[in-house]
Amino acid sequence: MASTLSVLTRNRNFRTLFLAELVVFGADWFVMVPLLVLLPQLTGSGVWGALVLAVDTGVVALLLPYTGTIADRFDRRRILMAANGAALVGALLLLAVRSSGTAWLAMLAISIIAVAKAFYSPAAQAALPNVLDPDELAAGNAVAGSAWGTMTVVGASLGGLISAAFGPYVCFWVAAVALLTAAGLTTLIRRPLQAPRDHAEPVQRTWAAIREALAYIAHRPRVLALVTVKSAVGLGNGVLTVFPLLAGLYGVGAVGTGLLFAVRGAGALIGPILMRRVLTNRRWLLTGLALSMSTYGLAYVGVSVTGWFPLVLALVFVAHFAGGGNWVMSNFALQGEVPDRLRGRVFATDMMLATLAISVSQLVVAALVDTIDERIVLAGCGLTTLVYAVGWRIATRRLSLTEQPSAAEPVTSR
Repeated sequence: MASTLSVLTRNRNFRTLFLAELVVFGADWFVMVPLLVLLPQLTGSGVWGALVLAVDTGVVALLLPYTGTIADRFDRRRILMAANGAALVGALLLLAVRSSGTAWLAMLAISIIAVAKAFYSPAAQAALPNVLDPDELAAGNAVAGSAWGTMTVVGASLGGLISAAFGPYVCFWVAAVALLTAAGLTTLIRRPLQAPRDHAEPVQRTWAAIREALAYIAHRPRVLALVTVKSAVGLGNGVLTVFPLLAGLYGVGAVGTGLLFAVRGAGALIGPILMRRVLTNRRWLLTGLALSMSTYGLAYVGVSVTGWFPLVLALVFVAHFAGGGNWVMSNFALQGEVPDRLRGRVFATDMMLATLAISVSQLVVAALVDTIDERIVLAGCGLTTLVYAVGWRIATRRLSLTEQPSAAEPVTSR
């Protein structure tokens, strides 16, 4: 761990990019947690919170295939700064959400922030190798991969605490200042964030590139199995909509909502770290993926029947420990299956399917949350993931990841 983290002290450019990402992720939680508590208070309904989550994930999912190509064609530093500026506008717009009549502004603001995130994430990920030396790539990727989980713990906790102490609008101001700070940090990175372009090389059209990746996935059962595995957790992710209502049920308000999101982040952070020890054993990866999906579902079924809030927190941690492990195991397996030329597009498709599943789950919960008890909704989400896991494992029972994948061989364009 110490050798991994030493890249932060040795490489100033990487450290600056990493800090900018931390600030952006933290700002996201300083917006989301207070907003999910505020909207039910203003409207008397849980629907608005569910719609906000669905819009946040759905917009990102739909834009990812396009924004990934933008990150490869245009100046990434400018993309990062423009994305921070757009998200800043969205955060400031939330200051106008003061009544049920202005709740729609929250949808507009979150849509703006989601568009900004859709452009920011692929540009930041694509820039990472450019600020690292070759011998720092492994450590740098490990540290960068922890950013989301770290700020889910810190940002969600602080967002809940500050919202409870000073109100949600203070949190929105903090998020705005954080986004401005992130843009300033990006200007301090001295290394170019992309390699020099060969302008003589023809640029493949966006939709042609996407179609090629989809055809590649469809004709390879192992790759198809791996890009559909994250959808199990995604289809159960409507549980996040219930977090504020669940906190209210236990009388813990904004602080409890922040804690629920924080332990979710802790599980998503620790799960991948511990899974690194077993990833080299490809023989059991498919079984491990099915078990991780099943554990997520069973944990939320457990949440639906327990009556003690500390146990709820523990079960949420277990669920997202399993979900985080699922994420890193499927990524590891895909990296060994897909050739480098197609890897970016296949991973964009993988991410798109996962986030679309999340959005669908949240929209379904939005339609039910005001008419069905919160515990039934939680149980339904958990059972959905569990049934998907069983069906997925039955469908993939004849596949094996121990053989040398044909997908790892060079692939010619269709």
